[in-house]
Amino acid sequence: MGEGEGGRERIAYPVYLNLTDSEWRDKIDSGYEILKSCILCGHRCGVNRIKGAKGECRSDWRVVISSYHLHFGEEPPISGRKGSGTVFFTNCSMHCQYCQNYTISQLGMGDSVTIDGLTDCFLYLQNKGAHNINLVTPTHFVPQIIAATWRAVKRGLRIPIVYNTGGYDSIETLKLMDGIVDIYMPDAKYGDNDKGLKYSKVTNYVDVNQAALREMHRQVGDLILKDGIAVRGLMVRHLVLPNDISNTEKVLKFLHELSPNLYLSLMSQYYPSYRADEYRELSRPITSWEYDKALELAKRLGFRGYFQPYLRLIHRI
Repeated sequence: MGEGEGGRERIAYPVYLNLTDSEWRDKIDSGYEILKSCILCGHRCGVNRIKGAKGECRSDWRVVISSYHLHFGEEPPISGRKGSGTVFFTNCSMHCQYCQNYTISQLGMGDSVTIDGLTDCFLYLQNKGAHNINLVTPTHFVPQIIAATWRAVKRGLRIPIVYNTGGYDSIETLKLMDGIVDIYMPDAKYGDNDKGLKYSKVTNYVDVNQAALREMHRQVGDLILKDGIAVRGLMVRHLVLPNDISNTEKVLKFLHELSPNLYLSLMSQYYPSYRADEYRELSRPITSWEYDKALELAKRLGFRGYFQPYLRLIHRI
C-alpha cells in the first residue's frame, strides 16, 4: 500500500481498487460508446448493438449467461481449494467447429441478466468463498461487465478478476479492462491464420491473438502465486489438436518469445464435439504420442506451467 499521484492512496490488490469513480465512469462510458459501432472482438463488425443489432457474436445490448457457480476443474492456481467463481457468458465471437461448450457458445443457451443481476452473481460467488471471479467468454459483454464490477466493488467485492477468453479480443477492449483485470487466461489456439478461418471461422486469428496477448502481458506481467493461488499475471492455454491442426510449435515459440517465464497450460482434453465429425482431421481424440510431442517441446523451451499428461491428472512440472 502506498501513495499515488496527488497523495491518493493506492491499493495494489485487487487492482480495481485503485480506480477512482471518475476512472470507472470513463471506462463504462467508453465501453457503451463502442457498443454503438462494436469493435470489441477481432471481427470488428461495427454494428449498433445498443439499437439491437447483432454481429458475429449474435448478441445485442442484453447480457446473457448460462450459469454461475464455484468451479473446481480449472487449473490449480485458479480453482485452488475453494473453487473459482465462474460466470459462463452465452454466445461467442468465435465459431470453433469442435467447441465442447457449443450449446452455450454456438446455440445460445442461457438467460438474460440485468447489470444488477450480474453484480449479484459476483457477490454471491465471493460470499461462497471463491478465490476469484472467473469471466468465461466475456469479450462481447465487456462494457456491461465493467458496469457490474463497479457496482460490486461499491458493495464489497474484494477478489481478483480472471479474464478467461478465446483470445480474439481487440486492443480497445483490453485497454478498457486495464486496471480491472488481475489475471488474464486466454487461449492461443492456432499458429496459422488459415486454420483459424477454417476451424473457428475467424479472420487473422494469429495476428489478433498475438497482439492481444502482448497487451495482456504488458498490463499484468508474468503469473504471480500466493500460497499456490494466482493473484496476478498471465497464464496462456493451448489445446493440442489432432494432426497438429493448431501448429503447436509455432504457438509455443511465440509464447516463449513473449516471455520466457510465461505460465503455460498445455491441454490434452480434446475430443470431437459439435461439428468436428464434418472434418475428418478433427474427428478423433488426440493420441498420447501427439500430446507427448507437444509436452516435450514445452519442456525443451523451458516453460513453467501446468500441463495435463495424457489421460492423467493435472500436475505441476
